[in-house]
Amino acid sequence: MSNLWKKTIERFGYPKVYCSIFLVLLLATAIILKQSIPPLLSAALIRIGQGSVLVLALVPSIISGTGPNFALSIGMICGALAGCISIEMDMIGMPAFAFAVAVSIPISIICGLLYSILQNRVKGDEMTVGTYMGYSIVSLMCIGWLVIPFKNPEMVWAIGGKGLRTTITLAGRYDKILDTLGGFQMFGQVIPVGTFLFFGACCFLMWLFLKSKTGAAMVAAGDNPRFAAASGIDVNRQRTIGTVLSMVLGGIGILVYAQSFGFFQLYTAPLQMPFLAISAILIGGATIKKASISNVISGVVIFQALLAISLPVINGLMPVGNLSEVIRIIVQNGVILYALTKVGGNE
Repeated sequence: MSNLWKKTIERFGYPKVYCSIFLVLLLATAIILKQSIPPLLSAALIRIGQGSVLVLALVPSIISGTGPNFALSIGMICGALAGCISIEMDMIGMPAFAFAVAVSIPISIICGLLYSILQNRVKGDEMTVGTYMGYSIVSLMCIGWLVIPFKNPEMVWAIGGKGLRTTITLAGRYDKILDTLGGFQMFGQVIPVGTFLFFGACCFLMWLFLKSKTGAAMVAAGDNPRFAAASGIDVNRQRTIGTVLSMVLGGIGILVYAQSFGFFQLYTAPLQMPFLAISAILIGGATIKKASISNVISGVVIFQALLAISLPVINGLMPVGNLSEVIRIIVQNGVILYALTKVGGNE
């Protein structure tokens, strides 16, 4: 039994194993409490779809050697800005969502290029600098959201008519445009088929990229920069490509999140979202140096399922306060701390 446990830990890592066990215990507790399982699973599936692309956005930054992108909130701001532009132009439905995605890409590329210049100058301190830059840009955009001259009454404050609201609804625009695509239901619960298909397409494109010559060079540059440089690979260029791709996927990811959530959340809302994505991919078995699409899929499933199921189950056990939020914080920050203590290897 001890050998089996040791092999399981060696293969999957402590975070994935322990979080999986905790998830099973939550489901067992829900059954004992006679809670309806289909709504819990439906809520988990919706949350998995919401955060899927944001977690995928961490893969190119990790494999390129810059580590988990703690400045992913910059890409999210680019996506939110593109979404606001689509509303300003009074677009609705799938064309509005596609337009927002298309507009977010060049904005994210520009921001990614600028940010990569800094990343290439602070090698070894990317995560520290990334956290600082993410917080700084989010804080700066708190002013930006107030001064950008949007006029659509759905977005600006009712009194004065200047500055964007903290929360912008997507009802009547492209609220759940992907979630309801296909209209599939199971046990009376909506299954976000369209969101999963979109996530699957993004994973496939990422897989194709990693199989390309550029993708292979990026992996080599991130795995062993000195050997890659000696082999003629421009390490800084590969780091730049990884950072830009991460920002682009971050911008697209926040649009996927918003259409499922039903709102754009501006100002300080993106501040903590990179930590959620990082927690998910680390639970999935990634490290600060290696990540794969399988890490993304398993991580987002386990982490988001934990968040979705823990709330009703723990509140059913102890309906005093919001203990599920406490557990979310413990799991999220605990996994990040675990990964950071393993910088030298020995996962």
